[in-house]
Amino acid sequence: MAETINSGDKDMSINVTGFSEQDQPTGLQTELHDAWQLICSGLRRDLGAQIFGQWIKPIKLEQFDSAKGELNLVLPSEFAANWVRERYTERLTMAWKAHISDVSTLRFSAKAGAARIAQVKRSSAADNALHSGSTPPAKFRLDLDPRMTFEEFLPGHSNILALNAAQKMADAEKPLFSPLYLQSSTGQGKTHLMHAIGHAYRAAFPGARIIYMSAERFMIEFVSAMRSNEIMEFKAALREADLLMIDDVQFIVGKNSTQEEFLHTVDSLISQGKRVVVAADRAPQALDGVDQRLLSRLSMGLVADIQSAGLELRRDILQHRLKKISHQTVSEDVVEFLARTISRNLRELEGGLNKLLAYAQLTGREITRDLAEEQLSDILSACRRRITIDEIQRTVCEYYRLERNEMSSKRRARAVARPRQVAMYLAKVMTPRSYPEIGRKFGGRDHSTVIHAVKLVEQLRGEDSEMDNDVRMLLRQLES
Repeated sequence: MAETINSGDKDMSINVTGFSEQDQPTGLQTELHDAWQLICSGLRRDLGAQIFGQWIKPIKLEQFDSAKGELNLVLPSEFAANWVRERYTERLTMAWKAHISDVSTLRFSAKAGAARIAQVKRSSAADNALHSGSTPPAKFRLDLDPRMTFEEFLPGHSNILALNAAQKMADAEKPLFSPLYLQSSTGQGKTHLMHAIGHAYRAAFPGARIIYMSAERFMIEFVSAMRSNEIMEFKAALREADLLMIDDVQFIVGKNSTQEEFLHTVDSLISQGKRVVVAADRAPQALDGVDQRLLSRLSMGLVADIQSAGLELRRDILQHRLKKISHQTVSEDVVEFLARTISRNLRELEGGLNKLLAYAQLTGREITRDLAEEQLSDILSACRRRITIDEIQRTVCEYYRLERNEMSSKRRARAVARPRQVAMYLAKVMTPRSYPEIGRKFGGRDHSTVIHAVKLVEQLRGEDSEMDNDVRMLLRQLES
């Protein structure tokens, strides 16, 4: 049965006994339960009714190993056991020692669904081992990628604002803004920055509570907590965070109860001066189906946009990756080809390079542009913008100030023939068309003429800086 302590409040039940008429407590058991009554009375007065009722009142006494002085305290869930262990172990240990000197160590364990308090009994070490403390819930373990640090994040014109803001968010000095909202399309580095913030903040504040999860994981854990009747523990854990980071927040749309909880969590943390970072693939105002109050909170800090990486940054990323690999060499021509062609996102760019390096290492083949086109055909075809030969001809004519019909004319003057050859070269590099198909688009020329033009322009690019510059400019115009 549960005994009642009257400390000014009506009928406060404390789980201190659970004996039947036939199972009367021994002297030691009575002593332990009487001590627990007094401890609970003091904790309720010190902690307040709400905290006491949520965390201390559900505790049940179980086994006591008098040889070791270990007393096991059982809570309804692993989450609650871990929560009390982290925050109240020292306080509870001191309280027990003050009442019963034989108690020197407390152990916390979970016994979900226990309907009554187990009998306090003397146990062997083997019995007591069954009730060892539980580990923290997986959902709140900080799992950061060791490769995703600020040192490994290459700055460029497209990401410098987001990088600087992320570094400020991780500084020991409190940032002037919160939340930080990182916005970019897939694979441009926002997740890298969130992991980097986590690493740097943990280094600055080793004891800080950091939570990083995706919005999808947030929703799953929220629903799970509701179903297991642990919603108060879930809320409390989130609001204890010093740094909360939620990735892919666009997936939280349309979930009213989850949005409400996320809103209250953000409000609570901001009001406490804590740090909040969220990331999404679009601006806050473009998040369809999101409560206006939540949109307002997400927009009130700093919205840092990460633009698509430019050609120069893509080159730098490939070169940075290759510097870490001493056993393989990749020519500038291949690096340039990958940087220009795989432009959709940086994750695909690094993935393509890694695939190429692995294939070359396993087969012993030299890394050439032909090998890159052969092995990365799936990535390249997905990344290539559908540029047409007509578009190439029009751009080349504008650049060299020629009439459009010169692309199909029979004139062989160098001022006309050379731009025509450049257009043929670009048609081969930037479209999937075959040599005969390209020849037909240039006045019905033979495929051998196109092959000659492609080889000639490749040769001239290596010998003539002006020609190489012309081709680079045209490539940039067409890719943009």
